[in-house]
Amino acid sequence: MVQKRRISTDRGPAAIGPYSQAIVAGDLVFVSGQIPLDPATGAMIQGDAAAQTERVMRNLAGILESAGSSLDRAVKATIYLTDLKEFETVNRVYGQSFSEDPPARATVQVCALPKGALVEIEMVALRNS
Repeated sequence: MVQKRRISTDRGPAAIGPYSQAIVAGDLVFVSGQIPLDPATGAMIQGDAAAQTERVMRNLAGILESAGSSLDRAVKATIYLTDLKEFETVNRVYGQSFSEDPPARATVQVCALPKGALVEIEMVALRNS
């Protein structure tokens, strides 16, 4: 039976609800949706969709690394945007995080995100072997 293990790290913002930053199950890491919170303060960063996406990607990278993985091991991502007009901007910043073979992905528009964020990204990755 596959066991699960909770990941809790200061390399990503603390959970703001009843969820884990990430769960490791077997060879997979499931990272909860990340919004642009500063891990050191827990505060939402100021800035546009590009700045928010950069912070989200740093949060994802830190959590994945703490779980024994990395952005390059990501296999699936879901991006939530409050305005699809920001798609090109978010896509550009997001794409800079992958050296090759970016993960499968879905992008959807939602009416709102926690704390007024413009972008939230969740991810599934393989653990390093």
